[in-house]
Amino acid sequence: MAKKEHINLIDTFSEFKELKSIDRSTLISVMEESFRNVISKNFGSDENFDVIINPDKGDFEIYRNRTVVPDDELENENVEISLSEAQKIDADYELGEEVTDTVDFSAFGRRAILTLRQTLSSKILELQKDSLYTKYREKIGEIVSAELYQIWKKEMLLMDEDGNELYLPKTEQIPTDFYRKGETVRAVVAIVENKNNNPKIILSRTSPIFLQRLFELEVPEIHDGLITIKKIARIPGERAKVAVESYDDRIDPVGACVGVKGARIHGIVRELRNENIDVINYTNNTNLFISRALSPAKITSIRLNEAEKKAEVYLKPEEVSQAIGKGGLNIKLASMLTGYTLDVFRDIDETENEEDIYLDEFADEIDQWIIDMLKSIGCDTAKSVLATPREDLIRRTDFEEETIDEVLEILKTEFEN
Repeated sequence: MAKKEHINLIDTFSEFKELKSIDRSTLISVMEESFRNVISKNFGSDENFDVIINPDKGDFEIYRNRTVVPDDELENENVEISLSEAQKIDADYELGEEVTDTVDFSAFGRRAILTLRQTLSSKILELQKDSLYTKYREKIGEIVSAELYQIWKKEMLLMDEDGNELYLPKTEQIPTDFYRKGETVRAVVAIVENKNNNPKIILSRTSPIFLQRLFELEVPEIHDGLITIKKIARIPGERAKVAVESYDDRIDPVGACVGVKGARIHGIVRELRNENIDVINYTNNTNLFISRALSPAKITSIRLNEAEKKAEVYLKPEEVSQAIGKGGLNIKLASMLTGYTLDVFRDIDETENEEDIYLDEFADEIDQWIIDMLKSIGCDTAKSVLATPREDLIRRTDFEEETIDEVLEILKTEFEN
């Protein structure tokens, strides 16, 4: 039985030498410490023992060193050996010399061998966890590729090339993401947790950093530092705005990012499930930056409130819908990109404005929440509401048809009188 356990121990030991995630010196140190713990329990001390480990062969040897003493003075058989016993090994041994003999580990007993195997397995597992945590801690913000192993309701389980488990929560997936088991998924390392020495690596495909890393991969000028991504605003799967700046006057940062006929940006758009990406030139001029952020709408003027980080943006009536964008995406992203709360207003000629009436003046006939909603879509005057097609008002406000018809009737009546 002891021999079989010894063979099993060697097999277990051989498995450890294949571990790629743990460096050689650390592995040897852990194994030697485990052996010495068992030796100490069996002999009371491990000071006079030498443990030789060969990680290449997955083998080990234990030697015990004892001093030769007279037969009648032998007190501790662990550190001393009687002259008569020593001379049985080699007749030339004399008093005071050191005798080194091999210790058969199987003689320690089955329980000691099992304990060693468990200790080794436990310590190696800890080392693997520490190594995994350190490895991915250093990769936070980097793109990794992993194979989809399991799909659950709230997250997906992926496996990297070393068989480590990575998690991609539903909240970190692009809404239109669709993968099958066995497919390769690209994402950025977002969070690396280590609760109770159990590392958990969380990936993200919705992070702005993921978009930034994709640009670095596709645009050599960004990778080389000639172009810098200053800010990113993103609504995953829908639309994103990226502000870029060039340190070389000869390089057009927007053109370089988009590529000839959109060649560079197309790969990024495909990876992000056809997410629309607007690339704009960054500038320290706040007014100009807000104007660029609201493109393709053309701004007439901007009134800034630096203290409250607010901006009133004035546009021609026909430009308002472009500034706001489908579902309010354009103005929302522009606000995220610039850091300013943006309020859109129609810029109406004074002659036209004299004949127009602000919606707030209809507060006695139209509920305030309806007025607020109309103002939020850029309709702050009676004529601006009347100039907007009925279907557009219903779609953009999400009001009932009867509500819109009632508002239009009130406004028309005012101008007919």
